[in-house]
Amino acid sequence: MGARILDAEDVIADVGRRVAELRAQKGLTQQALAEELGLSWKYLQQVELGLENLTLKSLVRLSNALGATPVDLFSAPVSRKRRPGRPRKRPTSG
Repeated sequence: MGARILDAEDVIADVGRRVAELRAQKGLTQQALAEELGLSWKYLQQVELGLENLTLKSLVRLSNALGATPVDLFSAPVSRKRRPGRPRKRPTSG
């Protein structure tokens, strides 16, 4: 029986979702986790959206900060659906 062929983009997206899930389970905001890791929250946001291809170093740092193992980040996410972000600010006219 051969190994299943994976799509790299799907794996990156799933890892991002797992980071978001584990972060939420710990009750951390993106800002709080990013500060703990010395990252910008924008970068962490990109990770969670599956737009950043993490290095092994980054995976280990993230898993340590989340109290997980690197393997935990490769587990299938509970949901592949993205959570909505904050609504955009509406310009005020005055």
